Amino acid sequence: MPRRVLLATIATIVAATASATAPLAAQQPAQHPAQHRARPSTPPAPTAGLDQYIERAMHDWHVPGLAIAIVHNDSVVLARGYGVRDIGKPDRVDPHTIFAIGSNTKAFTATAIAMMVDSGRMHWDDRATQYLPGFQLYDPWVTREITVRDLLSHRSGLGRRGDLLWYGSPYSRAEILRRIHYLPPNSSFRSQFGYSNIMVLAAGQALAAAAGTTWDDVIARRIFTPLGMTSSSTSITAFSRETDVATPHSIDKGIVRAIPWRNVDNIGPAGSINSTVTDMAQWIRLQLGNGTYAGRQLVSAPSLRETHSPQTIISSPHDSLTPSTHFALYGMGWVLEDYRGREIVWHNGGIDGMLSEVRLVPEAHLGIVILSNAEGHNLNPALMYRIIDAYLGAPARDWSALYLARFKRAQAAQEAAEQKVLAARVTGTKPSLPLEDYVGTYADTMYGKATVALEHNALILRYGPAFTGDLAHWNFDTFRVTWRDPRLGAGFVTFGLGAMGTVDHMNVEGITDFHFVPDTASSHTAALHSPPR
Repeated sequence: MPRRVLLATIATIVAATASATAPLAAQQPAQHPAQHRARPSTPPAPTAGLDQYIERAMHDWHVPGLAIAIVHNDSVVLARGYGVRDIGKPDRVDPHTIFAIGSNTKAFTATAIAMMVDSGRMHWDDRATQYLPGFQLYDPWVTREITVRDLLSHRSGLGRRGDLLWYGSPYSRAEILRRIHYLPPNSSFRSQFGYSNIMVLAAGQALAAAAGTTWDDVIARRIFTPLGMTSSSTSITAFSRETDVATPHSIDKGIVRAIPWRNVDNIGPAGSINSTVTDMAQWIRLQLGNGTYAGRQLVSAPSLRETHSPQTIISSPHDSLTPSTHFALYGMGWVLEDYRGREIVWHNGGIDGMLSEVRLVPEAHLGIVILSNAEGHNLNPALMYRIIDAYLGAPARDWSALYLARFKRAQAAQEAAEQKVLAARVTGTKPSLPLEDYVGTYADTMYGKATVALEHNALILRYGPAFTGDLAHWNFDTFRVTWRDPRLGAGFVTFGLGAMGTVDHMNVEGITDFHFVPDTASSHTAALHSPPR
């Protein structure tokens, strides 16, 4: 589920001065000393000092590049880039630099469906199967009852599971929706919030079916084109004609490393849009303008308002940093919270090496977008709070420092937990079988196939195009897998034996249980006696 980001405040400073002057005018007693009336000075602009603050905070968080736009009273009052597009290279981020916006895509899908509701071609409470006749979930009753509204509001009962059907996988949008049938729910239907990218994919595919075209085409024609979002796209394949593109980065213990762009076209409606803060500012104007942009009504106010209306309870927040936030709800493509007595409509997004955040404060006619080219930081929400608080005139706080302290505490706790796991290792054990007996193909109905090969006297696990890992014996029949993509870290793989003492299944931590496919070992041992790498 989307990370909960906190809201808090910073202040506009109002100073007053008084100075002694010449005697007062004639109506005042001449014998008394005269003073000008104290007059308040002009408060600093809400963006005063923002550039310096951002640059210092980026240094503290090790973020290479970032862009920000602020919309106030339907005007773009700031659009600016900071830092570099690629670590170690001189090209600067500017307001036209392209970033991935990740899950901020979801609000585009919801708004496009709102447009279809206006035209009568869709309705929020239409059943999903009306548009996707082959769509099936694990529970037949849920399959029959789930609606477009349910798909967009994260209450299907599936929760944040099944993401490896699309992440780094070869499966198409249609194949992902076919396979989701095999995922058992982790809660009852409509009983609780459970963030699901795949259900938003289903909503986008329903939109495409209703429109008689692709989701990508609907977003381009109905949103990008009328808003003048000329640098925005729904696929990284559009980058072949672009030069002002940010490079994704990972941050690990202060070390910043450039990483490749991840193609996430197969989850498009839930996360594949790429954009700039200049373009996103126009999107914010549409949202704050109740569906009107440049005098043209692109989506009706009631239909757009439905996407900003509570559909699912997320939690009852109790955070000492934001005591004025009393609830967290989900609309359709948007998180809804209160903050200092005002409604906040927001969402964030993250795709490999990129983080985005959009926040709207409708009563203040304020909207902000921040796009950054690194993961592993909480700078985006910290800057959001600083800006929102400045516009609301709230007391000043150094949100970057507060977030950084909390982030470091969380890192320390995670490292301690990892050390505890390492310390629990049982030493002096060995695998039940020779390594070659673990070799073969393993299969799962939903996720597909994984293979274990013996190469240069070591086991190698492969699942899909993204997951290749080296297995090292840990204890008993459990192996430590170190994924070759450093971002994926390490985990555990445990093999289970059947009644006859042969391998029966393999559990890959964080993925699933794969069952052994008999007679597949020989195809994965070709490199057994090949020269060392």
